[in-house]
Amino acid sequence: MRRVAAKFVPRLLTLEQKENRLTICQDLKNRSADINFIKNIITGDETWVYGYDPETKLQSSQWKKKFSPRPKKARQVRSNVKTMLIVFFDIEGIVYYEFVPNGQTVNQVFYKDILIRLREKIRKKRPEKWRSGTWFLHHDNAPAHSAL
Repeated sequence: MRRVAAKFVPRLLTLEQKENRLTICQDLKNRSADINFIKNIITGDETWVYGYDPETKLQSSQWKKKFSPRPKKARQVRSNVKTMLIVFFDIEGIVYYEFVPNGQTVNQVFYKDILIRLREKIRKKRPEKWRSGTWFLHHDNAPAHSAL
């Protein structure tokens, strides 16, 4: 006998949740044969956006003597300014994006308001998808088995 450590997994799923995921994956696999299926997906994701204070080439220039070594400049580092960006896009490009205000928690109420604004943008920017009603929303990292 030997001692082994448990394998870490992101979530422990119930049998029902596993079966639901399998059904969804099989459905997606069957639909992927239709070339228009990919064109109808609108994907959402969020990321942290950091602020930088760039210095222009002219601002960083210095006077030096002919044989003195060239001045060195360190690479830019991230500033303390950061904000979350939520963006939705499809095969044609960005449909809608929104910066989350500082101090705002992305909870179900806030996210619902974003989805309402997204729906309006889809109606205006992608009227053919809106009229046909064939578009799908895929949000990256959304836990499908627990999200309402």
